Amino acid sequence: MLPEYELAKIPSNSSNMEKIPKKRFLNLVQRHEGAKVLDLLPPGSFAKLDTQPNDLPPFQVINCKGGRCLVRQQSWGKYVHWEVEHHRLKSA
Repeated sequence: MLPEYELAKIPSNSSNMEKIPKKRFLNLVQRHEGAKVLDLLPPGSFAKLDTQPNDLPPFQVINCKGGRCLVRQQSWGKYVHWEVEHHRLKSA
């Protein structure tokens, strides 16, 4: 079997194709049992916390990035927000 740096030097015509190895590898990734599918929360949508009481209105999503979401209550004003982990929110 040829090393990778040697494979790059072989021109790709039909006479040289037999020199290129035919093995292909498939890497499988184990699925975690605790993995949870997260809701898509676009900006402007409303979401509730996993432990949010029923009498509290849903939060408005400002932005989600890197596993964290900025949310706010409409009564808080537009410059007050709260950063929450994405996995704690579900679509309202």
